Amino acid sequence: MKFYKFASTKGNFVTHFNSHFFMNKIIQTNSEAQIALMTLEENGVVGYHQAVVPQMLVILDGEGYVRSNSSDFTFIKKGEAVLWDKDEWHETKTKTGLIALVIESKEIETNCILMDELFIKM
Repeated sequence: MKFYKFASTKGNFVTHFNSHFFMNKIIQTNSEAQIALMTLEENGVVGYHQAVVPQMLVILDGEGYVRSNSSDFTFIKKGEAVLWDKDEWHETKTKTGLIALVIESKEIETNCILMDELFIKM
């Protein structure tokens, strides 16, 4: 399980068409990908299961807790993301609710993730 934090000053600053913003590339895939919006309401849970393919959970709003092969949960909040490898057991839960982007693909190129890596938990 790898954790990431969004950095608004990383990535590319866009000025085309009179624009003024930072664009952060999250992930690149070399094969078909599924991208979904997930909403967990108060006390919501994505039960403990094995990842079929590598997947990234990007917290867009709210907060919760995630875990992988251990029983220890780690707090995660808006502006942070977690990446699970294929076959890695994992679970997500929240007390207050959260909205997340879920990206799943057989081949996720993690070397193009443009976020500040917080820590790696094996």
